[in-house]
Amino acid sequence: MIEKGQIYINNKKAVLGQKVEEGDEVTLSGHARKKVGNYIYYAVNKPRGIESHGVGTDSEDIISKLELSEKVSVVGRLDKDSSGLLLLTNDGRIVDKMLNPKYDHQKEYVVKVDKDLKESFKRKMESGVDIEGYMTKPTKVTVTDKRLFRIILTEGKKHQIRRMLAALGYTTIKLKRVRIMNILLGKLKEGEYRKLTDAEKNTLLKSLDII
Repeated sequence: MIEKGQIYINNKKAVLGQKVEEGDEVTLSGHARKKVGNYIYYAVNKPRGIESHGVGTDSEDIISKLELSEKVSVVGRLDKDSSGLLLLTNDGRIVDKMLNPKYDHQKEYVVKVDKDLKESFKRKMESGVDIEGYMTKPTKVTVTDKRLFRIILTEGKKHQIRRMLAALGYTTIKLKRVRIMNILLGKLKEGEYRKLTDAEKNTLLKSLDII
């Protein structure tokens, strides 16, 4: 970028090896700023039976299935038997801030189980479940039918919901993610994707302290 004349120090083009002193103003040219900020964000409804990440040459993952022209990566993952919202982007700045459990970002799921939910189910799920020696963080559960509920997590242990349910004696029949922070799955059909709106992007990036 220096060789291309895209970096300025105190409004003058920088040269290789030039030192930056305290109080100097370092800026990018307009062209470079546009290139650096050219990030893409997609919301995708991943179908069941498709990997969220490629796992070997014989696996069909969501990125290859969509045949996107841009080079993007999945932020987080959904297991093969789950469906719902995934985020795809080329913005590496958001990955740790979205996935690191210390930030407590919400993800919401709709889940169906194999038998009627007991009266104690909501309380036990919300207060935390011991899954193989790890106590899950408190959650928010809304029971919507005898075998159907919504759950909001702020962490993402591997197969966490399935393991929580198994610990309480239930088998997961269907699991769909419907929200990641402010991004909603909405009416997006399985296998479809859309670009995030400017409002969605701005809210997301502000929530992550990136802008």
